[in-house]
Amino acid sequence: MPEKAKKQKRRTFLYLWVLLALFILLVTATYTWFNISQTPHVNDMAVYVNVQNGIEIAKAYDAPDDEWGQRIDFYDVIKGEYPLKPVTWSNKEQRFYAMSYGFDGRMSRFTPLTDERNSNRSGGDGYYLAGTIYVRTDMTCNVKLAEAVMINGGENGAGTYVIGMPVWDSENIAHTDGGNGAESAIRIGFRITHINRHTDKTIEEPEFFIYEPSCDTHISGSEGYYKTPSIDGTDNLIDDEHLILQTASTWEETYPVQHDVTIKDLGTFKTNRQLFRITADEKIKVDIYVWLEGNDCDCVARINDAKILANLQFEVDYSGQSGYEDIPEDTTEGISEPVTEQQPAASEQKTE
Repeated sequence: MPEKAKKQKRRTFLYLWVLLALFILLVTATYTWFNISQTPHVNDMAVYVNVQNGIEIAKAYDAPDDEWGQRIDFYDVIKGEYPLKPVTWSNKEQRFYAMSYGFDGRMSRFTPLTDERNSNRSGGDGYYLAGTIYVRTDMTCNVKLAEAVMINGGENGAGTYVIGMPVWDSENIAHTDGGNGAESAIRIGFRITHINRHTDKTIEEPEFFIYEPSCDTHISGSEGYYKTPSIDGTDNLIDDEHLILQTASTWEETYPVQHDVTIKDLGTFKTNRQLFRITADEKIKVDIYVWLEGNDCDCVARINDAKILANLQFEVDYSGQSGYEDIPEDTTEGISEPVTEQQPAASEQKTE
């Protein structure tokens, strides 16, 4: 074969390799952008806050007596209904961060967020929910998250739990899981600040707690607790003393199937659930944050237009006021029995 023909063959072969490489890059970029367009998203989340007798809650520190009570719709606090998009909590910086992406679709850096700009918004700047309530009492007591309680054989629930909403499918005469697994990636944070009722000054440094529901089940079908790595360099978002873990809350159909009823199996706490100790001489400011944790293994593209119900209930505990009572992570033994006088949240009829 003439030398000129050999060179032409080599050039053709090289061109083919270049075209193949460009095709692979194009496919990869397209695939990446497709995944980004399917960003996990929670577009419907009901949040209710309840307390038992012994303490009262209000939306303002100086609220008149007739505005202190036992139940608040969280959306009355934040004034709206807004979606959740993936963010992650930095305990070191005490703020949220969102991931930024480069033009090629790859993750580039974490961008700091602020409550003023990025909470309680439905537009492009909106990422998470943030609101504040206040707690008062006439008697010194400990306050913790109330254990979830099934009512009427599981038709309703009370206490503290997060669950995917059952959505009625009239064509198939059955419910579908509106949560799409988002309940496994949801986090709720509580910043606790003690305020002197006489001087209106902060008594001590605030504490931040993270409540993680559905800690033991995952979208992949695997079971067991997986720690969520932090951008702070730690192996979990927060230290064990401030992490509140709860097993998954689920639901199933009745038999025969009913349009407005499903049977709930609510989760149990695996760790200490006490938030604060309050005296008659102070008020507690509770900043509540709700977010979709982007570093959670369950924060995947499958979560899209998810519908979630979160019910938060504070429980009064007059015993053991000297300190925490640890509960082993590998067992639910030692967890106190649910308080039978708890009433179901008024929102329960919205879950179907």
